[in-house]
Amino acid sequence: MEGFGLPMSFGKKAKPTASNLKAKVDNTKRFEPTPEITKKETSEPGPSNSSTPAIEATTTKAEPDEEDEEIGPVPPSAAGAKRKADGEAEANSEEDSDEDEYDDEEEVDRTPISHEIILKDHTKVLSALAIDPSGARIATGSHDYDTKLWDFGGMDSRLKPFKSFEPNGNYYVHDLSYSPDGRNLLVVSGTLQPKVFNKDGEEGVEYNKGDVYLRDMKNTNGHTAEINGGAWHPTDNSLFLTCSSDSTLRIWDIENKRKQKQVIVVRSKERGARTRVTSCAWSPDGKMIAGACFDGALHIWNTSSNYARPNYSNDNAHAKNTETTGVVFSRDGTRVATRGGDDTVKLWDIRSIRKPLAVATGLDNLYPETNIIFSPDDKSILTGLSAPKGQKGGLVFLNSQDLKEERRIAIGEGSVVRVEWHSRINQIFASLSTGALHVLYSPHSSIRGALLPLAKLPKTAPRDPSFSTADVQPVIYTPDALPMFKDKGHRESLHQKEKKAKKMKPMEPVRGAGRGGRLGASETQGFVQTLFPSEMVFEDPREALLKYADKTDKKDEE
Repeated sequence: MEGFGLPMSFGKKAKPTASNLKAKVDNTKRFEPTPEITKKETSEPGPSNSSTPAIEATTTKAEPDEEDEEIGPVPPSAAGAKRKADGEAEANSEEDSDEDEYDDEEEVDRTPISHEIILKDHTKVLSALAIDPSGARIATGSHDYDTKLWDFGGMDSRLKPFKSFEPNGNYYVHDLSYSPDGRNLLVVSGTLQPKVFNKDGEEGVEYNKGDVYLRDMKNTNGHTAEINGGAWHPTDNSLFLTCSSDSTLRIWDIENKRKQKQVIVVRSKERGARTRVTSCAWSPDGKMIAGACFDGALHIWNTSSNYARPNYSNDNAHAKNTETTGVVFSRDGTRVATRGGDDTVKLWDIRSIRKPLAVATGLDNLYPETNIIFSPDDKSILTGLSAPKGQKGGLVFLNSQDLKEERRIAIGEGSVVRVEWHSRINQIFASLSTGALHVLYSPHSSIRGALLPLAKLPKTAPRDPSFSTADVQPVIYTPDALPMFKDKGHRESLHQKEKKAKKMKPMEPVRGAGRGGRLGASETQGFVQTLFPSEMVFEDPREALLKYADKTDKKDEE
């Protein structure tokens, strides 16, 4: 009734109650207490020993939100006025020295980890994650072969995707990347060919694969082995990068699907001079490309060069025969962070890449898609932590200067594989090996994103208190199913009963010669017998010919 613009009930109506958005936000608050930030220690750059393999929950209890706090980002003027009012109240009850200490207190932490919503639709490891530049849509890929598209503005209380499709049949989805304008989506699966879809997951374009019988990779028109990763150019909507197990990185033009634009061949010092390129990345300005290899090497090329050899290289960046699962540039493009399969995170200065600036150890890594990112302000490095079955994986924050561990938070059961921090909406996305995607946000510093579906959650109060379905008798639409449900009508006459019985009686066959265009049984039987006689009469052909011979003889005699 409400969909047709009609009232749910008549008479006096109760006053409409306002939607309590704050109560809905509080329902999404994380149950585990948020650990406090550890104070930064002034020490020389070097290996960090502060990390531990297990995640320890803190015993501090999170303070409840104040009732008069507003939902949404706090403007600087309002935040300053609030701090000033608190300072005046404290000055009236304490001495002047205490007031000075309050003024010097640090600002409130704006990291979006206080609340979360969970998007769960995959059944296996959520191995790929991408957020469009506006922060309105999410693309997820999994080992269940599906790629799903989510829209914050279109989601309802069920928190389900609006599109699900298999980009490459029964192949794992390794990586996803949106174009800078958000119109195209790059999908990298365990095949030889990358695919590009539009933002709605349609009109997929498949790019060429190379000839597996050619030895020189420069002469091939595509990858000849499984693709491990891909990334769109940060500023150019027509270029994207892929890396493969055929020891190459390739730059593709979106308009040319028959051949790549540029081939970067990685020459290893191992036997055969070939290795697997496990991860790749663009610099924020698109002027450099980084590739990490299975032999432990890290290579960086300038896009203005001929790609014959890397401009910066370290052959022993990580342990050999381990997959370096993630590589990322800092915002200024002078540093590179790598996530190794040897359970380490290393920070490199491009200008002196022979030795790492800092090393963090003891960070478990079980999945080849585990990535690493810089925070939007470049002050922290984030990566996921793997956990055994039945335990909770976590998210670790490392200092971007010396890789000292700043905080570690538990996300959920399973290992944390992919991590993203969208700067525009200020929300952190963490995918788990169980197929769930946790969206962490703060009601004070985050905007849009996870806050949009909260407005569509079921309301806390009924729409109309005067209307209740409990007062309505149920109607059963099963006529004549059981005698107890039959309508009590008038007594039927004998003629009506016979008429009703004849109505349910099947039609009898016509007897006799037939009428009304229908043949009777006797007429039909005779007609069929003429077509198919029951007895076949056989006649000797010689006797038949002799009959005609007698006639011819008589004609000759005449």
